[in-house]
Amino acid sequence: MNKEIVHSGVITGMDGNKIRIHIEQQSACSTCHSRSVCMASDMKGKEVFVENDGGNYQIGETVELLGRTSTGLLAVLLAFVIPFLLILLSLIVLQRVVTSEAVSALISLSLLMPYYLILSLFNKKLDKKLQFYIQKTGNNQMQF
Repeated sequence: MNKEIVHSGVITGMDGNKIRIHIEQQSACSTCHSRSVCMASDMKGKEVFVENDGGNYQIGETVELLGRTSTGLLAVLLAFVIPFLLILLSLIVLQRVVTSEAVSALISLSLLMPYYLILSLFNKKLDKKLQFYIQKTGNNQMQF
């Protein structure tokens, strides 16, 4: 069974076949009654672009942004887990080869540049894998 990621958002723009949706990303403590005095709570706005599925959408309309959890997991893997492992493993290897810890750290961090360059070369392929869909609020039908 494939689970879904669901966010409520507002359409802020449309450009041809692309729809721009603004979502408020909230931390887990955003529902806490003490959040107004707590520095740990945060709320960040994000802009997400999705392809128009042929629906009749309007700017200012509230919609649901839908995606598969596998999409989110792949994004986390590519953006955080693999770079972390790349830095960690290269740092371990380089500390045995290079005598300076600072040089080892700089080389390990510089390995991120080719990694993200390679990711950017596969941008179109990743866009197809990391897709979100929209539906009007209250509509329970979703197509993948």
